Amino acid sequence: MSQDTGPGPSGEDPGQRPHRPDARAGQDAQAGEDAQAGQDAQAGPDVPARPDVRAGRRRAAGIYGAIITASIMTSAGGKFSTLDLALSVLITLVVYWLAEQYAEILGEHSAGGQLPTWRYIRAALGTSWPIVSASFAPLLVLGIASLAGASRSAAALAGALAAVLLLTFHGWTAGRSARLAGWRLAAVTCLAAALGLAMVALKDLVILHLH
Repeated sequence: MSQDTGPGPSGEDPGQRPHRPDARAGQDAQAGEDAQAGQDAQAGPDVPARPDVRAGRRRAAGIYGAIITASIMTSAGGKFSTLDLALSVLITLVVYWLAEQYAEILGEHSAGGQLPTWRYIRAALGTSWPIVSASFAPLLVLGIASLAGASRSAAALAGALAAVLLLTFHGWTAGRSARLAGWRLAAVTCLAAALGLAMVALKDLVILHLH
């Protein structure tokens, strides 16, 4: 005796019902995202940033350090010896590095009424270290040019050009991180180089004409 398996009460054939998304799975996924967002919001400044955030901060610090390096070399290159110029660049960048991190750490923790942990301080200093390390390649070019017999001004110009190339490289890596390609990547790279040159020129204007 066969059993009738016709359409159900809703008029749909049980064997041909359309596929519906699993609403419970979507709710669970959304709940997980909300919980993670809440944990991130409550984590506080003592929790190290995510790797992508750290990479962005390191790139920004490297750009900042390269701009300062190029501006010092172009404005004071003919006034100091190669060794004095290199020391001036390094000391200036170390002061910038420590001052910026002191202000940032103090500002982030003053609102919460708590002192930063050593773990957080070490992570913050390490993330911003490219402010100083961005000068290493330009200083190397400066030293090589000086040893090759270049004048003070010429050696300093070579180091400044190396810093501008470093700025261009940072612009290219930023575009790659944003998944840009083709003319968009070229435009971002050229824009980074142009902005770097403009900021170096403006800083030189202040140093040379207003002091």
